[in-house]
Amino acid sequence: MESVEYEDAIAGLKKLLSEKGHLNDIAAAKIKELTAELEGTDKFDPVEKIQNGFAQFKKEIYEKNPDLFGELAKGQSPKFLVFACSDSRVCPSHILNFQPGEAFIVRNIANMVPPFCKTRYSGVGAAIEYAVLNLKVENIVVIGHSCCGGIKGLMSCTDDDNTASDFIENWVKIGAPAKAKVKAESHHLDFTEQCTSLEKEAVNVSLGNLLTYPFVRDAVAKKTVSVKGGHYDFVKGTFELWNLDFGLSPPLTV
Repeated sequence: MESVEYEDAIAGLKKLLSEKGHLNDIAAAKIKELTAELEGTDKFDPVEKIQNGFAQFKKEIYEKNPDLFGELAKGQSPKFLVFACSDSRVCPSHILNFQPGEAFIVRNIANMVPPFCKTRYSGVGAAIEYAVLNLKVENIVVIGHSCCGGIKGLMSCTDDDNTASDFIENWVKIGAPAKAKVKAESHHLDFTEQCTSLEKEAVNVSLGNLLTYPFVRDAVAKKTVSVKGGHYDFVKGTFELWNLDFGLSPPLTV
């Protein structure tokens, strides 16, 4: 009802402005001012959102934890390196209640970890290298999630080199081995069920890709880093966590 009244008010004022050309300048200006105010009533203001958000964070978190932020000012020593999807519904800090300083987080389409490559995926490689060698994280977790658009894109895209996007399809094809496995083992399932399987299987491919980074493989072999997969289902409100047994042995010392 309020929406209808609001729209009627806008329409009425605009009609008055267009029809009453004889209105004096002051009256016309006032009507324009009222119209602008009405139109701006429900508009989203991104600057206001950011300012209010920071103000609330500063008041409720920053100012109430001076010791924590005092320590963080000296440096960071997170226990986790987390790969998560860029999807706005699956922020890992909210899902797993990570506090500032606890997790070094990399987010991208479909939470993919590409294989080691010094040129093609240098951004991801730099994050992994820094987390493992400099920050000395003890846990790496790759988290998939329900209703993932990137996974649906992977399941839908063709296996040839023709792409309908500049970046997305080439990126999600990192998970192509998982797609092949799901198609072979779950061909009897419908598309939605296959996507659900792929959400988890793609995580396992990313876990395997992590071991193509020499410093990760060395840390896993020495048991200074553990590697885990996870899946967050925001439809059911569940979270799964699993290990993969890579069967690694510590490197021989000569």
